[in-house]
Amino acid sequence: MTNTTTTTKAPRRARGEYAKTRKRREAILDAALEVFAEGGYRSGSLREVAQRVGISEAGLLHHFPNKVALLEAVLSRRDDRSREMVPLDSDDPHAALRGVVALAAYNATVPGVVELYCTLSAEATAPDHPAHAYFTRRYETTRAAFLKSFSTLGSQGRLRPGVTPRRAAIVLIALWDGLQVQWLLDRDIVDIADALHECIDALADVDWTEPGEASDAVAGSDEDAG
Repeated sequence: MTNTTTTTKAPRRARGEYAKTRKRREAILDAALEVFAEGGYRSGSLREVAQRVGISEAGLLHHFPNKVALLEAVLSRRDDRSREMVPLDSDDPHAALRGVVALAAYNATVPGVVELYCTLSAEATAPDHPAHAYFTRRYETTRAAFLKSFSTLGSQGRLRPGVTPRRAAIVLIALWDGLQVQWLLDRDIVDIADALHECIDALADVDWTEPGEASDAVAGSDEDAG
């Protein structure tokens, strides 16, 4: 008689182990963000990150082979969130710039992320810093994306008098960086999202209406007409 009995215990165990591993990786990334934000990459140690998670340094290295790999993972996760909020590759400049303000508002709820960015971007000006190439590339990409958005607005006649796409892109990035530093020093003195909204308005005529809001407005008008 052939034994046709099968078991699903192994797959279930595998799924459970995967979920556990993923949860542990997220905890490590959260702790690394805190450590790197507080003292910078050079001062932060893998031992301190491991202690905050409650594991050994060897246990941490099981998930991330070295400190550079951990830093890259922290920055990558931040970029994934940023891309969700700001569609930099969008052909719609209005959507891209609305996303800038939305991301700034979100960042205010995660001060550790802002602190990490400000600390590392300053630290990474040194050519030998592990994140030097990352931040150089990031600024180039962001500048190019903003240049594209403001160029499109310029072709639509929406730039303010005297404003050029290149100048607008550089000013927006510089203001955003500067506002974040001021905000970290005194969070009551500035609302980054509001300040960026005002800055963008001073540079260009942007449609701030979200697609859903526009649909609701049209529907409301139709109901009133009926």
